Amino acid sequence: MYDVIVVGARAAGAPTAMLLAQKGYKVLLADRAHFPSDSPLANLIQLKGCAALKRWGLLERVQASNCPPVSKAILQIGEYSLQGEYLPLDGTGATVCPRRSILDKILIEAAAVAGAEIRGDLVVEELLTDNGQVIGVSGRLKSIQGAREIRVEEKAALVVGADGKHSLIAKSVQAAMYQVKPVLACVFYTYWEGFGPTNGELYYLAREAIGLWPTNAGLINIFAAYPVNEFQAIRRNIEARFWKTAESVPGLAERLRNGRRVERFYGTADLPAFYRRPYGPGWALVGDAGMTLDPFTGQGIGNAFRDAERLVDAVDAGFSGRSTFEAALAEYEYERNRETLPMYEFTEKLAAFCPLPDEQRLLLAALVDKPEGIRRLLGALSGSISLNEFFSPSSLLHIVGIKGMLSMFSNKLKKSGSISEQ
Repeated sequence: MYDVIVVGARAAGAPTAMLLAQKGYKVLLADRAHFPSDSPLANLIQLKGCAALKRWGLLERVQASNCPPVSKAILQIGEYSLQGEYLPLDGTGATVCPRRSILDKILIEAAAVAGAEIRGDLVVEELLTDNGQVIGVSGRLKSIQGAREIRVEEKAALVVGADGKHSLIAKSVQAAMYQVKPVLACVFYTYWEGFGPTNGELYYLAREAIGLWPTNAGLINIFAAYPVNEFQAIRRNIEARFWKTAESVPGLAERLRNGRRVERFYGTADLPAFYRRPYGPGWALVGDAGMTLDPFTGQGIGNAFRDAERLVDAVDAGFSGRSTFEAALAEYEYERNRETLPMYEFTEKLAAFCPLPDEQRLLLAALVDKPEGIRRLLGALSGSISLNEFFSPSSLLHIVGIKGMLSMFSNKLKKSGSISEQ
């Protein structure tokens, strides 16, 4: 009998198991994968995620894996190019972009050191229940070298679903979904070598975007994003469309031709955006299982780390008697939503490739020659300050000045119909 079974051992599940084990709970961490295994999609860890790794004593291990810290970024939106440093968070001023095979191995090893029991190759197939209360899981160990599969049944006071956006745990308990958005974009990922030193780079163009981040072994993790209705056409000839996108950024195609692509393109249009109610009798959800958004702004891993810390605090409060599980987990959901909803809405607007409103164009034009403003914008995108703080009236006034604020206000009134165009 375990205190907690965590299903899913990647960016959300492994830290959850580690932090629970550090508090003395008996934890089983289970995953259908055999580790280490790679996930070729987005690898970027924003500042809020790096700050969590630092708190856990793991950031240096990630950087020591030949994964360079990136303290500067280029952000181009339309014709506006912004370059600057990140606004630090808790003494951390650089992002990292590790291969998932390396990051997950570090996280799982940390969970094991903390005392969690690790079981790979364990396929959880259903939940065990008693009177509507989840009391455990059942499944099977994958067949290894032709051996007969072994049925597995384990019980726990709490089962945590950290099994991603298509969570079996969430579906089994029929966790309610809300704030559901349509799929707006598709993405393609690959890896490049011989590119040379680089900062983080993101180019947001009219109907496409391309981002580049240094990862392990001198490689660059590259993603290209497009409207979702173009996915099937693009996947038939991603090579041609990728180079067309690269040619749209001055100098980028030439830089890419100085190196070479070392892996195939990995593409997906499976990019839902939703919130789920993340708890119920005997169960809880963490990471993408409870809330997921388009990867456009690179929030996923940082959100998973944040969820892990908050869920563990809530679970500990329930087990210790400092609070009821219901109250503690309701607070966990409230804080998750409060922190993430502004970025959730902002990300969906970017993924829709909407034309920039006049007030945003004015803001970007004003930022071009304001290094501190760029630092704050990069900080807002990476988690060192909130989007609401960056877009607050006092912050905007500092960036665009009185005339700019009056112009923004006038544009909003015109769009609302409160004043005429005359």
